Amino acid sequence: MSCILLGDSRSFLCLKIPLFLERVSAGFPSPAEDYVEKTLDLNELCVQHPAATFFVRVQGESMIDAGIFPDDVLVVDRSLHAQHGDIIIASLESEMTVKELHLTPPPVCLLPRNPAYQSILIEEGMVLEVFGVVTNVVRSLKRGRAR
Repeated sequence: MSCILLGDSRSFLCLKIPLFLERVSAGFPSPAEDYVEKTLDLNELCVQHPAATFFVRVQGESMIDAGIFPDDVLVVDRSLHAQHGDIIIASLESEMTVKELHLTPPPVCLLPRNPAYQSILIEEGMVLEVFGVVTNVVRSLKRGRAR
């Protein structure tokens, strides 16, 4: 699975959208109450550190069990220290990838979240650079929508 850089979070406009107070049921339907709690800016929801945040589009299927699918847009925070279990954007041998970071117990590995793909063991001499921690996933559910 690789990534395509879309830009940093500062290049997008602030857009306030109404946020309904009532949560929507994913189980049994409930009557929706059209009661607006406040407005919500997706930048406020998804971006904690604007100067250190960028967006990338996903290619490939190695992370589908983590809920990351081809053409999803990932929100990546460069200011966060990557920890064991984080989904990260990294450069491994000059190739960008998104994987789960495995630190303990050693050895360090990059784990796909799809059983069709193999883990990547980071061996001595390999060049691994962590670009940031994935904090959010943006996905269009509309069929046939151009991305």
